[in-house]
Amino acid sequence: MLIDFTEQEKIRIEKLDTLRSYGINPYPSATFSQNTTIKDIKDNYDRYEGKEVKLAGRLMSKRIMGSASFAEIKSFEDDIQLYLQRDSLSPDNDYFLYNVFFKKLLDLGDFIGIEGDVFKTKVGEISIHVNKLTLLSKTLSTLPAVKDDGEKIHYAFTSPEEKYRKRYLDLTLNKDSRDVFKTRIKLMQVMREFLNSKGYYEVETPILQPIYGGAAARPFKTHHNTLDQDLYLRISNELYLKRLIMGGFDGVYEFSKDFRNEGMDRYHNPEFTQIELYVAYKDYIWMMEFVEELLRNVVISLCGQLEIDNNGTTISFEKFERYSMFDIINKYTSIDISTMNEQELRDVARDLDVELEPSFGYGKIVDAIFSEKCEKNLIQPTFITDYPVEMSPLAKQKYGDERFVERFELFINGKESANAFSELNDPLEQYRRFEEELNMARRGDPEAMQMDIDFVRAMMYGMPPTAGVGIGIDRLVMTVTGAKSIQDVIFFPQMKQR
Repeated sequence: MLIDFTEQEKIRIEKLDTLRSYGINPYPSATFSQNTTIKDIKDNYDRYEGKEVKLAGRLMSKRIMGSASFAEIKSFEDDIQLYLQRDSLSPDNDYFLYNVFFKKLLDLGDFIGIEGDVFKTKVGEISIHVNKLTLLSKTLSTLPAVKDDGEKIHYAFTSPEEKYRKRYLDLTLNKDSRDVFKTRIKLMQVMREFLNSKGYYEVETPILQPIYGGAAARPFKTHHNTLDQDLYLRISNELYLKRLIMGGFDGVYEFSKDFRNEGMDRYHNPEFTQIELYVAYKDYIWMMEFVEELLRNVVISLCGQLEIDNNGTTISFEKFERYSMFDIINKYTSIDISTMNEQELRDVARDLDVELEPSFGYGKIVDAIFSEKCEKNLIQPTFITDYPVEMSPLAKQKYGDERFVERFELFINGKESANAFSELNDPLEQYRRFEEELNMARRGDPEAMQMDIDFVRAMMYGMPPTAGVGIGIDRLVMTVTGAKSIQDVIFFPQMKQR
């Protein structure tokens, strides 16, 4: 499809030719070396007052006032006012630099480099008196903007759909969006530093997998031409990380992009990020305490305290509640399902108006009741434990009551934020569980796991007792920043092409 240029864009394209006719390259390749940042100048004005600085940024405003003008440039972190005088910008009375180049050929949105002296205006605004101006990149499209009383420019880019489709404009114009993504970046850095300090190794595992596993989900399918075989985008990296534990690592983790061919809403995106951690010779109780420590460290580092304000709701990481699956269902439905069989559970679900698929077995019925009646109430950090075996084909059965597995899920702000097991390390039991998954698939469950013979055989060579956890990065960022949609915390969420 050809670009249909707007009138404004055609005018700016004409300016390219004008600039080149004056010997100015609108897209120079030379490095522009900045000697500081806008943020540092503002944070440490006393150190910079009267000093010459070199800065680069995007031109966001121009106020022409005869032989003197004000302008504004912004970086990713901050913005600063510029003061330009014809005589100081053009000391040899070069009419072109100020009256043609700055006034007529530079447009809002252009990237420029400046050199000048730091000072404060009469009203106390930190500014730079510019004595040299360089065009670094000419923009052809105008930034979305409106004018207040025909004077001050306000940039407006608020449509959620357009923000997701044009993240480059969203980040340019919306400080709130920049702050969300800076928080996301720092959150991952803090987690990485914490796990490295514990002596765990960051690793990488395959995204393209011949057998998808590690979670109950529908995969995306592709084809490898050279190998002439179908492959799947991973739904989880769990089985590969556990192979590394079998290979001798005591602790490994990975920030992984995972892909699930499922529905989309404000809490689900088909491509999402999680961190998975596996530690040998530990169990799920140890992992619960470790996750508490990790998340407290994250929240303190990002917020300076253990309480955060999430859209008017205070969420405290001081204390993590703990309930068993059956106890939390009893709490919010007043029904004890602990001794019920599958048919009795179906009757309860019907009475509670919980929708079930015909293919659902015992475990998925329990999960459906919990999801519908309990999950939304778990605002404060809450661990849910004692999941039925049928819900957890990769988790170790609980010693003393083999109806359950040693598993927890962490819920924050009404949504699952982490999932962890004492990992099953009995190869014959794992083989039997995979067979049960195949039976569920034959019953019509599209999310049932595949049989992974190589994983079972790897386990037959020996796997130490291991605790593993997966923490959803996107939802955790939502919690910390107060973002209302997962699309707000993913740089480039999936969108239907138009």
